[in-house]
Amino acid sequence: MKLQLKLTVLSILLAATALAGVPDKITLSKAALLNKIKGGWAGQTIGVTYGGPTEFRYKGILIPDTTRIKWYDEYVKWYFLNKPGLYDDLYMDLTFVQEFERLGLNAPVDSIAKSFANADFMLWHANQAARYNILQGIMPPASGNWKNNLHSSCIDFQIEADFAGLMSPGMVNTASKICDRIGHIMNYGDGWYGGVYVAAMYTLAFVSDDIDFIIREGLKAIPAKSHYYQCMMQVINWSKKYPDDWKKVWNEVENSSWRESCPRGIDDKFNIEATVNSAYVLIGLIYGQGDFFKTMDIATRCGQDSDCNPSTAGGILGVILGYDKIPPRWLGPLQKAEDIDFQYTSMSLNETYRVGMKHALEEITLNGGKIEGENITIRVQKPQPVKLEQAPKMVSHKIAFEGAAPFKNGRGFSMEQFPKIDFEGTGIAINGRLNGDKSRFPDYVAEVDFKVDGHKVKTMKLPSDPLRAATELFWVFDLPQGKHTLEFNWKNKQEGINILFENRIEYSKN
Repeated sequence: MKLQLKLTVLSILLAATALAGVPDKITLSKAALLNKIKGGWAGQTIGVTYGGPTEFRYKGILIPDTTRIKWYDEYVKWYFLNKPGLYDDLYMDLTFVQEFERLGLNAPVDSIAKSFANADFMLWHANQAARYNILQGIMPPASGNWKNNLHSSCIDFQIEADFAGLMSPGMVNTASKICDRIGHIMNYGDGWYGGVYVAAMYTLAFVSDDIDFIIREGLKAIPAKSHYYQCMMQVINWSKKYPDDWKKVWNEVENSSWRESCPRGIDDKFNIEATVNSAYVLIGLIYGQGDFFKTMDIATRCGQDSDCNPSTAGGILGVILGYDKIPPRWLGPLQKAEDIDFQYTSMSLNETYRVGMKHALEEITLNGGKIEGENITIRVQKPQPVKLEQAPKMVSHKIAFEGAAPFKNGRGFSMEQFPKIDFEGTGIAINGRLNGDKSRFPDYVAEVDFKVDGHKVKTMKLPSDPLRAATELFWVFDLPQGKHTLEFNWKNKQEGINILFENRIEYSKN
């Protein structure tokens, strides 16, 4: 059923200023603001729970309509108690929220980055690469830059940026400033833009119930010359071409020339890029037509990161609807878990609602708004594009190691089987890992010198602790186009530990 909302002060103001775009200010009650903040956090949590069992099980294919995705009354509570790691979208958000609560809204980004890097939860892709960088002394924004982080275009900040929009109701540019500080901890370019766009849509969901408006207006926060902007515009245009068939838009995305730059996804159906997964969020929002279930279900059935995408779409729609308009089928199970702390945090949903409201009120007053009794006036910001940043386009090929026997205790080949690697192009990355009984050597850090063409490029420190591990064994860019030789020296070998090469990626300029 399509979203049906009563005309409120918000929608009247929007209608009166439709030609001008965003209104200059809006007034709403504290209760209405809290209702929307709660709706955003609740929508995220419901969405990630709904899509959780399908995450990356459908890569490059749709989840069939015949595949039933389960849901029952105790479902959210069961996940909180039995598989709390599902909520990495939420406890990552809350890592930043807790730091703002501890240190204030102007908390130094280095302090936030160090708390993030020293947390006890597992991380992957851009987040883990950033953690490794920070622990090696490479701080933001360098920790998220494409030269230091091969996963800089991955989805990581996109799934963590909800908090920036929820604490900046109606204030797109304020959210973008928060995203500039936090998002560059782990991402750059397309990966960063994914978070900026998500946060922008959240902010606009406080001032409009028009999903098409929110999507288009939010995109103004992204530079029009960027690859990310152009990809999102393609999705919007395809949705106009196929207004009644979201699967045709999905096919257009699948057949597009959008590149996969994640080292784990090259030459693979696996795609964790922000661009593709942002497209799935848009497909859910556009074709869900304001229906909570339909929005989540479509975003989920697009596949790939199919828990994060319905979480994002559900959170944005949750702000539009408000907490009290989320259908009981979904809200009831959530309410059974609202007093349980998210793993790795000291915050439950009920505490998150309270702190989220506190931070939003602080941002409103800092940005020219007023709080008068139970009424709040927000000075609404017209979106301004953030800075243009793009990693250079490169041709990349994943190449398996051949001519050696796989190491018997794990996939891959022992580093010692390859005294040198000949390659051609402008760069190379080596995927691999430490292998062996690492529990015997929890504090061991392998130190390996890497040379290219006889010149030392870097020393990689490779911890055996998976929480602190490097995402890749080695990488280098910006070499002269041509043939090169990679050599290495493992300086502190440890009996019982092996370094395994899994594959290599060779890069060339277009």
